[in-house]
Amino acid sequence: MSRIGTFADDDVAGWVLKSPELGGALANFSRAVYTSNRLPLRTRELARTVIAHNNECTVCVNTRDADGPAAGVDEELYDHALEWRTWPGYSDQERLAAEFAHRFATEHTKLRDDEDFWERASAHFDEELLADLALSCALWVGMGRVLRTLDIGQACKLTLPSRA
Repeated sequence: MSRIGTFADDDVAGWVLKSPELGGALANFSRAVYTSNRLPLRTRELARTVIAHNNECTVCVNTRDADGPAAGVDEELYDHALEWRTWPGYSDQERLAAEFAHRFATEHTKLRDDEDFWERASAHFDEELLADLALSCALWVGMGRVLRTLDIGQACKLTLPSRA
């Protein structure tokens, strides 16, 4: 049961009407993350899922992208997200994005100061992709924690609409 309002367990959007201006801005930010992101879809989805697990956000863990299968995003990518360090099905770029996402959510100042990480990341991401990754992680950490803290939408599974 949500902590604000009397929304259905699968209503992940109705609560933003409690704050229409901020909610609208957040919706625009979210739309940009999912429609203007330059990260490869597999890389983006792995990073998002790692954060979803860190946030313990059920709706975030269960979310899928309609364009995923065409981009090579399959259930194995999601099933092994907690094994991002060791599962052999991830590329080096995907693994680095997962590391960034995990550390962004759990130890951001240590990540900032980890020169080894930044050297490894620069081999697989240009500055523009790193900016997209960081901004995406900001959305996912924040939204996942809001949804989990307010107990909103924790009973649903979302499919993000196709951009095709």
